[in-house]
Amino acid sequence: MWARCRVPGAETLVGFMAPMPRLLAPSQGWLFSPGVDLSVFAGSALVSVAFVLAAPWLGVADGTPLWAWLLFVVCVDVAHVWSTLFRTYLDPDELRTRPGLYLGAPLAAYMAGVVAHLVSPGTFWTLFAYVALSHFVRQQYGWVALYGRKARVSVLERRLDAAAVYAATLGPVVWWHANLPRGFWWFVPGDFLSGLPSWVGTVGLGLHAGVLFAWAGFQVARVVRGEGVQAGKVLLVVATWVAWFGGIVVARDDFTFTVMNVVLHGVPYFALLFRYARGRLDEGGYGAGAALLRAGLPGFLLFLVALALAEEFLWDQVVWREHGALFGESDMTLPPDVLSLVVPLLALPQATHYVLDAFVWKPGRQPALLSRLGWTPMATRHEGPTSGMKPVSTMAIPARSD
Repeated sequence: MWARCRVPGAETLVGFMAPMPRLLAPSQGWLFSPGVDLSVFAGSALVSVAFVLAAPWLGVADGTPLWAWLLFVVCVDVAHVWSTLFRTYLDPDELRTRPGLYLGAPLAAYMAGVVAHLVSPGTFWTLFAYVALSHFVRQQYGWVALYGRKARVSVLERRLDAAAVYAATLGPVVWWHANLPRGFWWFVPGDFLSGLPSWVGTVGLGLHAGVLFAWAGFQVARVVRGEGVQAGKVLLVVATWVAWFGGIVVARDDFTFTVMNVVLHGVPYFALLFRYARGRLDEGGYGAGAALLRAGLPGFLLFLVALALAEEFLWDQVVWREHGALFGESDMTLPPDVLSLVVPLLALPQATHYVLDAFVWKPGRQPALLSRLGWTPMATRHEGPTSGMKPVSTMAIPARSD
């Protein structure tokens, strides 16, 4: 800007005042806290990369070894699905608030699964894979959108952030579809639809690079203009790109895909649910189920891992029969029509998680959700605004496919 200084009888040009560059924005808008945000987003990506790089020294050869399957699939991926219980079915007050949703979601998911499996098992797994993929993508968008809302960024920046996340996730996915088969898959071999020309994958990666370069340029411009960047949001986008590009385009085996795929998805969700559960507990929620949280984070995680192990035991005994050393050998063989009833039932926790997650993280008539997460002052902790009062915040929590 041009600064002018008035003197008697004249106006003298003082000079050109350029803004001072600033690396970090004054308002960071952390979702949890600096330490938690950096740990669950950037930390998850770093841990994933470390495990992948250490794979030769960990004895990983072909496929995912049992210890890795237990750690990443059971204790992270499957367990995080069950953590939705603390937002839904473990809370009697929540069940009374929206009984139609909590009864209808699993019922609709089960019926859709049965119909798909009756058409063919392949149809079921393809449908399930794409629903899961959408869930994973939307969760990353939800995190970055929430960062933008908390920092009150411009509409342009919100759109550019969204484009960056979708580019970081969907670019590698398009390339994957154009280069099938790979050495890994989402659920079962052949679950993604093939036939996309290879050049489409190349174009997809080119577009994804262009969008991400534009987003990075915008962040640099913020620094140069003296506005600074949100460290948590920037690291989240970078972590998302590392996990999806590294876990799909660079990956050559199931171990790499699994580690890069599930850690960044599951660990932040644990943080969200534990934060919410502690906030709800402070209100006196959960009734008898409150005992699960009085042991802190270890009790919270052990409960979820126990449920995850129970679920995987049933899957292994009835369908997969791949981990006899852990769960015992099974010779159970069910007729195809019975499997069409059983497989969607076993998949129901995951399917219900996908459906409910699109609804339960939007405050709507329940602004107390924000205070339970620590995003509004404690004084606003009530199920709705009292007469003559407005909620402190009407910020929407983006749906996550998470």
